[in-house]
Amino acid sequence: MRASAKVVLVALAAGTLGALASLATTGPGPLLRSELGQRLLGSALSASAPPPPAGVSVSRRGERLVPVSLPRLDGGTLALPGDFAQRPLLVNVWASWCGPCIEEMPELQRFAAAQGAGGVQVVGIALDDAANVRDFLRRVPVSYPIALDTPGPADAGVRLGNPKGVLPYSILVSGDGTLLKQRIGPFAHGEIDRWAQP
Repeated sequence: MRASAKVVLVALAAGTLGALASLATTGPGPLLRSELGQRLLGSALSASAPPPPAGVSVSRRGERLVPVSLPRLDGGTLALPGDFAQRPLLVNVWASWCGPCIEEMPELQRFAAAQGAGGVQVVGIALDDAANVRDFLRRVPVSYPIALDTPGPADAGVRLGNPKGVLPYSILVSGDGTLLKQRIGPFAHGEIDRWAQP
């Protein structure tokens, strides 16, 4: 074996050991917070997910969002992406029983309140019972719209690109309705501001 090939093999082995040591000491958090880590996680989850039921379309990154209409918690209907056209949109899928969802709600509210009239719009979709959602929002109020759906193999999270149903799940949609980014897992404090740059 030539000396240059040995150097490359040693460098690859050292890099692999370094990555494993980093995962062992700091956990997967830093990797999962990166766009590359999210893409890898999304691909792995999609590959192991059962196919959606017949007739159910699933949104894909880089494509127009599959239209979703859901009842709003406060009455009426919420239509994605139609009701939120012309401005970027962050959609967060959550449930009142989901610990990480609960932890990130104040951060989503902070971000939504900071956006003003021209910034990124925020919408929550609770895969939950209306009474549970209302009870939760009395304790942790948010000012952005909340829609409801029933968890299952064709729920809004699945149709918005999360076939395994992992919560919390967020997407960023452009003003023209294109799915730009997907996020599996909660946002850390201040992380949404960087992530939600269209």
